[in-house]
Amino acid sequence: AASKPIEPQSCSGLSRWQLALMVGTPVVFGVGAVYLWRRRRGRDKQAKTNGERKTPEGSASPVHGQQGTSSVGLESMMKWTEVIQDCSWAVELNPRYVKALFRRAKALEKLDNKKECLEDVTAVCILEAFQNQQSMLLADKVLKQLGKEKAKDKYKNREPLMPSPQFIKSYFSSFTDDIISQPYQKGEKKDEDKDKEGEAAEVTESSGYLKAKQYMDEENYDKIISECTKEVESRGRYTAEALLLRATFYLLIGNASAAQPDLDRVINMDDASVKLRANALIKRGSMYMQQQQPQLSTQDFNMAAVMDPRNADVFHHRGQYRQAYTGNNPSQVQKAMDGFEDVIRRFPKCAEGYALYAQALTDQQQFGKADEMYDKCIELEPDNATTYVHKGLLQLQWKQDLEMGLELISKAIEIDNKCDFAYETMGTIEVQRGNLDKAIDMFNKAINLAKSEMEMAHLYSLCDAAYAQTEVAKKYGLKPPTL
Repeated sequence: AASKPIEPQSCSGLSRWQLALMVGTPVVFGVGAVYLWRRRRGRDKQAKTNGERKTPEGSASPVHGQQGTSSVGLESMMKWTEVIQDCSWAVELNPRYVKALFRRAKALEKLDNKKECLEDVTAVCILEAFQNQQSMLLADKVLKQLGKEKAKDKYKNREPLMPSPQFIKSYFSSFTDDIISQPYQKGEKKDEDKDKEGEAAEVTESSGYLKAKQYMDEENYDKIISECTKEVESRGRYTAEALLLRATFYLLIGNASAAQPDLDRVINMDDASVKLRANALIKRGSMYMQQQQPQLSTQDFNMAAVMDPRNADVFHHRGQYRQAYTGNNPSQVQKAMDGFEDVIRRFPKCAEGYALYAQALTDQQQFGKADEMYDKCIELEPDNATTYVHKGLLQLQWKQDLEMGLELISKAIEIDNKCDFAYETMGTIEVQRGNLDKAIDMFNKAINLAKSEMEMAHLYSLCDAAYAQTEVAKKYGLKPPTL
């Protein structure tokens, strides 16, 4: 499965934020594609007609000068309410008075009025043509705070949502050495051990775990967690397998807090098979990676590699981790690239390997080869929606082909209407096209499908950024340059 890119703690590489923003600027503006940046030089005149104007304090009129001096004094005394009143009067006289807008934004932040602060600082960013780092950082800070607050409330009250069958199948296809995802037929004898040290077991339906496996084969995924729980509570012979399968589905529905205790138990079960414990380590390491805990992630991947050195999943998932955290270190980048090449050489039918390698190649601006890898991934998994999104983004970054990019992302939504990454990406592009209402609709769809609180916070930030731009357009007639 072509997974979403991981957001590293450093600002290098192609992180989640950079994929959403592409031009590398904070979330408030850049939501879109690299080629906007490439066109920006030729758009200077248009940007100015859309409001790129700086009004030096005191230069517009004597009134502005007096007002500016007054608000500076009030700001130094931390009289925030008075600062807001003073700046509001100045903005009434000149809605494009940058310094008054920015001073009011800072005062609003001090009073914890994040919504109005965001609107003011968004106006400032547009007026300054996104060139002032101070205002950009304030916008980004407020957006992240708003996103976290909204996600914290929404995520804890959300109904767990099972991903689409295609997403689940693609997820399991990213593992080549995962016992719990291997199908078997009723009545057949299966070599479990791989888990039971070579002991053959008759497949019956008396076990909750075996019933869960039957539901997996039938794609009846909603019943799997409850059947695994029956196996665990009865302390059946497949307790370790049931714990791992239950943890996996907890991860799939975005309940990492429920998944971790199950993964911890499997990892610490000395009588469980090496394959099960290594798989649990890989999944816990990937979970830590999503939570931006690189030290814990590294530790789990390394433990899995020592425990099961011939397990290809260790190297391919650790390769994804290394891609996310390489920074600007050329040797680390090369090590990650070598790891991906090794995976696709040893496992040429592993679509996930090609997809992750394509992401790494895109980071290195090897666009042609990345496109070939995505084509190979689509050939192996034609119904994997996420791959189409990545390929669509590549067309934007590589060829500046908006039409092809949108076509591929629309195809992803057609294949899987639960693909939150597709809605998110479509929203980012619509912001840059100036279609803010459509962008907000796309972001809201993605929010309802988010699989973690962190992911939901990121999406709320994007949505709030788009909404702030609609408010600024209404109040001041300001719009950033569009595609």
